Amino acid sequence: QGSLLYLDALGAAFPRALSHRGTALLRWSPGCRRAPTGWPLPTLYCTPAAVGALPSRSAVLRVQLLFALRQRALNVLEAGLAAELHDALAVLRAEWPQMAQELALGRLRAQPGLPEAVRSQLQALLTPDAVRAAELRTECARGFEGIVRRLWPQLEVVVVGSAHGTERLYCDTLRQADCQGLPFYCPFYQVAGALLGVNLWPEEPVSQFLLCPDWAFCEFLPYPAEEEPRTMLLDELWEGREYGLVVTAQPGEYRCRTGEVLRVAGFHKQCPMVEPVRRESQKLSVRGESIPEDQFYQSLCRALGMWPGARLVDYVCVESSLLGDSSGPCAPHYEVFVELQGLRDLSEGQRYKLDQCLQEDFPVYKSFRFKGSIGPLHLHLVGSGAFARLREALGSPVPMPRVLREEKLLRLIQGSVIS
Repeated sequence: QGSLLYLDALGAAFPRALSHRGTALLRWSPGCRRAPTGWPLPTLYCTPAAVGALPSRSAVLRVQLLFALRQRALNVLEAGLAAELHDALAVLRAEWPQMAQELALGRLRAQPGLPEAVRSQLQALLTPDAVRAAELRTECARGFEGIVRRLWPQLEVVVVGSAHGTERLYCDTLRQADCQGLPFYCPFYQVAGALLGVNLWPEEPVSQFLLCPDWAFCEFLPYPAEEEPRTMLLDELWEGREYGLVVTAQPGEYRCRTGEVLRVAGFHKQCPMVEPVRRESQKLSVRGESIPEDQFYQSLCRALGMWPGARLVDYVCVESSLLGDSSGPCAPHYEVFVELQGLRDLSEGQRYKLDQCLQEDFPVYKSFRFKGSIGPLHLHLVGSGAFARLREALGSPVPMPRVLREEKLLRLIQGSVIS
């Protein structure tokens, strides 16, 4: 039901979107051979379906990208997560000469994470294409601003599985650079394993999801929370207000608070349309100051504007207690790890700009900093590709948390610090 709604909306907004083999898929789905829409669509995709189930994320994205590059007349570029499209295009930046050679020769080279038996099967699908290889070399040699539209001139839309929360950063980055001029469409809203809503407006810049009453039982709590909250139903919601989401996904399953905060953007007939705002669990709080992840990101973007030439690739933030003794003797504080393009180092004054922005944006944080109960923020630059390796290490095709709380993942990031 949801798949048909998605395809109908996509086809109505972009007439060529459902053409035969006109969609390239970039999606890592270990153990699952089905398409993101929930059912196999072999005539829609030009990328081999079986490759997505391989255990290596990096190998999957590289092979899918290579098969997408063969098809010049693409109409849709689809990714399970915006991060997967981001990482695939990072592979293109780093390996385009080798990929052009593979296209020219019609040969898929051996690589880690790609079993020889699978490589042989995929090899049989490739044919030499010197013309397409020459186009790839020409466009990549010109640079990578707007590279997606230059490689696929007929491309109409980018479809991503998630465009909000932690995936918002990747969408913003792609829109500004590689995917300039292309609309991003996020068709589904899924929480706690349940499909809750569908986006019927592919051309709108902000994703709004129509809640579908018979897909799961949803209740809502006013946000911020009241002292004695009472759950509300769909017909009791008010436009413009925010609510915490409570879901009972299937008969017999437990009723649970998902931690999702939604804003009611309007109504379609009598059913509410919602925009995901934030996750309550994604907060920084070393002294009870509770800075939400989405608002921390806004402060980081303000600071970024004071670092001339810098473009944010990725970041995570951890509370200093996670580092133990290695965080130093000062009061509890934030440790922020960022990957930048266009800037190789930051002065102490530039690093302090982020702490200054946080103090301006959050009076409680400023108060704790003034009292000395929260120490100054520590900002670290990491090497190129550090966050792609972190996503590989997560071992799950889910959005990466921005507020990092796992020591093993933190050690991976620490190993990539350059300053």
